[in-house]
Amino acid sequence: MSMPFYVAPEQWMKDKADFARKGIARGRALAALTYADGILICAENSSATLRKVSEIYDRIAFAGAGKYNEYDRLRIAGVRHADLKGYSFSREDVDAQSLANAYAQMLGDVFTHEAKPMEVEILVAEVGDEPDSDRLFHILYDGTVVDEQGVTVLGGEAEAILERVKATYEPGQPLEAALRATVEALAGAERTLTAKELEVAVLTRGHGRRSFRRLSADEVTTALGGGEVAPAPGDAPTPVASTTAEVEAESETGPREAPDAPDEGDAQRDGDGDA
Repeated sequence: MSMPFYVAPEQWMKDKADFARKGIARGRALAALTYADGILICAENSSATLRKVSEIYDRIAFAGAGKYNEYDRLRIAGVRHADLKGYSFSREDVDAQSLANAYAQMLGDVFTHEAKPMEVEILVAEVGDEPDSDRLFHILYDGTVVDEQGVTVLGGEAEAILERVKATYEPGQPLEAALRATVEALAGAERTLTAKELEVAVLTRGHGRRSFRRLSADEVTTALGGGEVAPAPGDAPTPVASTTAEVEAESETGPREAPDAPDEGDAQRDGDGDA
C-alpha cells in the first residue's frame, strides 16, 4: 500500500508565497503617492487598452500589478461590490477601507484554500476632503492589507523603486513635480520613459462627485517637460444631492429650479422695514 503524499503546511504556504511573488515580480511596476490636490497613480504600461489603473467609485481608484486577467477580475468584483453597497445604503457609505477588507478576504481565501494563489498585488486609493484623509491600501497576494502613508509601489523591483521615490518625495508637492519624481523612480538611472509608455491617473479633491481622471499623453509630456497640467474642462464642482431621498426626488421631477431673483421693486419693499 502506497503512502499518501504529504507536505507540511508551513512548506506548502511558503511554496505558494514564493510562486505568487515570482509571478508579481515579472510584471511592470506602478507607484501611487499623494500630492497637493489629491492622489497620483502612475504605472509603466505601453498598452492603450489594457488598463492597470481604473475608477471603482466616486472617490475611489483601483490599480493592479501581476497577471492582468486576475487583477481585472478583482477590479470588476470591486465595482459590483461598491455599486451594490451604494445602491442599498448611500453613496457616502462606500469607502476604500471596506473595499480593501473585501479584497483581503477574497485573496486570503484563494491563497489558503486553492492550490494556485493569485499572482497579483492591488491598490485601493481614496481621496478625502483634506490631505490627512487620503487613503492608500496595498493588498498583497495572501490578503494582507497595508495602510500606506504618502507613497507606495507595487510590482517588479518594488523595493528599489520605493527607495528612489522616497528620496525625492515631498508631501504637498504639485502634480507636475510629483509626476516627474515618480517617472524618474520607475525608470531608474539607465532608462527613460516617455508618455506613450505610461498610464497616469489622478484622484483630485474638490472637483465634484467623481474625482478620477486620466491624464492624456500630451498632458504627461507637458508635465515631464517642466510645464503645467491644465485642469480638465469638466473639473468644475457639481451639486450633489445629500440624501437618497433627494436623489430619488430629483430623478422623478428633474433638477430643482433656482427661485427667481426679486426685481428692484421687491428689493425696495423688503428694505423699507429695515432698521
